[in-house]
Amino acid sequence: MNTKLIHVLHDYVELQYRDQLLFRYVYAPRTEWIESPKPYFHPLRTLAGNEVTLFRPYDHVWHKGLAMTMAQLSGQNFWGGPTYVHGQGYVQLQNNGRIVHRAWNHLDQTDDGVDLAERLEWITYDGQRWIAEERRIVVDEINPARGYWSMSLQFSLRNTSGHLLTFGSPTTEGRPLAGYGSLFWRGPRSFLRGTILAAGDLEGPEVMGKAARWLAFVGRHDGNGDISTLVFLDHPGNPRFPNKWFVRNDPYACVSFSFMFDEELPLLPDQTLSLTYRIVLADGEWSRAGIEDYAQSVK
Repeated sequence: MNTKLIHVLHDYVELQYRDQLLFRYVYAPRTEWIESPKPYFHPLRTLAGNEVTLFRPYDHVWHKGLAMTMAQLSGQNFWGGPTYVHGQGYVQLQNNGRIVHRAWNHLDQTDDGVDLAERLEWITYDGQRWIAEERRIVVDEINPARGYWSMSLQFSLRNTSGHLLTFGSPTTEGRPLAGYGSLFWRGPRSFLRGTILAAGDLEGPEVMGKAARWLAFVGRHDGNGDISTLVFLDHPGNPRFPNKWFVRNDPYACVSFSFMFDEELPLLPDQTLSLTYRIVLADGEWSRAGIEDYAQSVK
């Protein structure tokens, strides 16, 4: 069997491929309330063993690798740290919620991947249960010949609050070009000023706030000088496909699937918001043509 799934109870699950760690998913984090506790992936590594996530950087300690999160949800902050308030800037409020693991529906392993299904709850600062979530993590594509692997992430968010919920961002609150939220990746320090590409011949920091069905980030690693490419793919079934992107390569590398970049998304009581994303982690630098070919091949 090429893959090995390790489960440390009440802590994390870890996937290895031929003894190389691909990801650690911490589902029961020991995080201070002010950082809005939530499950996260760290480390994430390529098949060559290069790490492509950053954990708890000093500039934003609530950034934790790759995580589903939300900066503005009907006044609650599931992102971490202070909240943007129009006319005041960032203010530390008593509104930091948390996303809590409740159970694993299944932890299935195959010769070349895993299929993990999880139940979670989104709970406000004062203990109200606002969202019941079903999350699925699938690794079904490991390609050592081409030097990449990918995973599909599915999020089903049901409004259990009894009232309307509204997904927004600092941009919907009045801060320009700060539409971060949803699934968010923080890259290594060495990815500073890395290459940003997106569908439709978009490239560079100007991709910020633009809609595209895929976005790629190419960076170089300290130590060995290797290059890695991450490709982030939106799914046609998602709301507002193709989503707008929150992306930076300066002062640090980050990417967010921002379906609520500059327009709020309402969720009625008992209504479910379904999101599906795919992320490719590749060794080497992928060309725009190669990324486009891959994107076209994804079902």
